[in-house]
Amino acid sequence: MRYSQSAVSDRTAKSLAPTATPAPLLKQRQIFQLWLPLAASWLLMGAEGPLFTWCVGGMEAQKANLAAFGSIAFPISMVIEGPIIMLLAASTALCRDWPSYRKVRRFMIWASVALTALHALIAFTPLYDFVVGDILGIPEEFHAAGRTGLMILTPWTAAIAYRRFLQGVLIRFGQSRMVMIGTMVRLIVLLSALVIGREFSDWSGIAVGSTAVALGVTAEALFARWAVGPVLRNRMPQLDPAADVITRLSFLQFYLPLAMTPLLTLFIGPAGAAAMSRMPERDLSLAGWQVVHAVVFLTRSAGFAFNEVVVSKLDGPSSRKALKKFAFMVAFGTSGLLALVALTPLSDFILGDLYKLKPDLRQVCATALLFAIAMPFYQVFQSFYQGQLVHAKRTRGITEAVVIYVCMALLGLFVGVQWGAFAGIYTTITVFSIGGITQTLWLAHRARAVRRAVAKTAA
Repeated sequence: MRYSQSAVSDRTAKSLAPTATPAPLLKQRQIFQLWLPLAASWLLMGAEGPLFTWCVGGMEAQKANLAAFGSIAFPISMVIEGPIIMLLAASTALCRDWPSYRKVRRFMIWASVALTALHALIAFTPLYDFVVGDILGIPEEFHAAGRTGLMILTPWTAAIAYRRFLQGVLIRFGQSRMVMIGTMVRLIVLLSALVIGREFSDWSGIAVGSTAVALGVTAEALFARWAVGPVLRNRMPQLDPAADVITRLSFLQFYLPLAMTPLLTLFIGPAGAAAMSRMPERDLSLAGWQVVHAVVFLTRSAGFAFNEVVVSKLDGPSSRKALKKFAFMVAFGTSGLLALVALTPLSDFILGDLYKLKPDLRQVCATALLFAIAMPFYQVFQSFYQGQLVHAKRTRGITEAVVIYVCMALLGLFVGVQWGAFAGIYTTITVFSIGGITQTLWLAHRARAVRRAVAKTAA
């Protein structure tokens, strides 16, 4: 039977309706045990950016290589992989038996082939000059290094798609710890490649860093395949009678709104680079963006991990209250940590002693961190409300929220370029923060509407 919106509502209502035997209360310890390995995985993945910056920052042409990776190679690669980022949530929600596993896997393979072809088309043809020069407006002195990084990152999208699909299966069957171990493997490979490339080769900083990133994510994908083997052999049921039969149409109706979320969000990265190229302090902003993004990503990682926790644990009325309480603790903790870094001598240690940034770049990055303090807080609640919508298979509200974010961000960037009163990196982070807060508020509104609809149906 194909699942429809009404069928989803009925089934969700039944799962949340009072029963003769109340469901056991969800405890903070249970949430923490599921969240911790996922948060550690995101944290380790977030360490990739600081490690890249540490390696490249200690090599020749510091600003040029950081700018080329942070404003060209990395954001373009992220936009291309955008449609498959939510495979983790989709796999967690849908892969309940062998038929559903095979159908989601088929989508993953075709999407990987198509997106890798697009990546190669941009990296290896004259289309690169059009995208980077004419559309993004990146200064020409960064073009050659950016193309090198983008070429090396060609396997990135397929590796990400494969490992996120398999990690969703691991989470679905209670093996989130293996996700964390896989990210540790990725980080070890990354660090090893960075050190070897820097110490024993004459490659440029962007070539060493991009190669290390590509090798790391490939190693993580291979580990995920090894880790999921026992689950597929011993725990994946041949057929789950309670699972919906997934058709091509039902999957696309579920997944396409979900996929638009990162795709539209990641589109803003290159848009931000294009805007900073047209605002004051151009070179410092483009180089500093990679550094600031890496530090902020580390503090947001705990919030990113919360999405799959909500999807898998939102089973009863008491669950939402427990999850919300946990969300507040994580939100205050992560934003507090970023504020501690931005407002104390920790920023001097990280940016100066650790990254060895030149004084002018260090000052710009330290100031930019102040404008990002709200980001970790609202990221937790984005995952909280988004997880509720995914759990209910009402994903359209997620797309609406991202469209609002993109529109506000583009408008803010346009005003920033026209006004030209502040350094580009300060304006860009402020605009992104305001857009992110608005996006979170819309997700909260949509999640509240779904809860009311479920309660009405149950009554």
